[in-house]
Amino acid sequence: MEVDLNTTDGLDHRNEILQDIQTIIFDLDGTLRHNLPSRSQTFVGFLSQFGIENDLEKRHCVVRWEHYYWAQSEELAQDWLTFQVLTINEANDPFWTNYMFRNLRAYGCPPEQAHELAPEAALYMEENYQPEDWVPPEVPTTLQALKESGFQLGLLSNRREPIHEKLDDLGLHGYFKLALFAGEVNSWKPDPQIFHDALSQLDTTARQTAYVGDNYYADIIGAQRAGLNPVLLDPEGVFPDADCPVIKSIEDLLVLIES
Repeated sequence: MEVDLNTTDGLDHRNEILQDIQTIIFDLDGTLRHNLPSRSQTFVGFLSQFGIENDLEKRHCVVRWEHYYWAQSEELAQDWLTFQVLTINEANDPFWTNYMFRNLRAYGCPPEQAHELAPEAALYMEENYQPEDWVPPEVPTTLQALKESGFQLGLLSNRREPIHEKLDDLGLHGYFKLALFAGEVNSWKPDPQIFHDALSQLDTTARQTAYVGDNYYADIIGAQRAGLNPVLLDPEGVFPDADCPVIKSIEDLLVLIES
């Protein structure tokens, strides 16, 4: 299953220089903090056990689907209602078995094969997907350079629980004037309200604010709806048709943002 990007025009925005920006708000997971290994890498390990080819474009299809699904999609809402309970135990939770069925279908597996493999995939992910936090070295250096250049920095995460302790653990807490998590305001990206809440707390305007994230559906569409200037972090080219400036690394912001 492929998900359209719903681009708004045919312009190439990738080399667009953002001007008059005074505030930069960042997403956390997948943007500043990453999982090692990634979920996609572990999923490919499962597929290899069954002789299913490791196809780059199919992997990108899965990543695009996952980004779409977790961006408060109709399918996610439907699954929450259907399965009622969402736990961290992928092996025994029907939600996660269904989720792996959806992953397999996004990869291109026929329905029958996806149904057959989904329980084993959920068990495999439960046993083998034990990622560690990783903050690329260019993240703190870039944040420090932006602060020294006079930019006000904020953080906006779709997490349900407080993120301040996590930021301390990651060594990132001191860079941000605001660290807002969705559960705090009961609003989740791409809902514009969470962006408006962040702007209000930072006492800035949407026009003067850039928002940097890795999830096109949650971060970019949400920021666009709220009137901010979105920047997509996409090092692997997962979203080749994104209708916004695109960077391969956080440090590329130093060139993209013109003070």
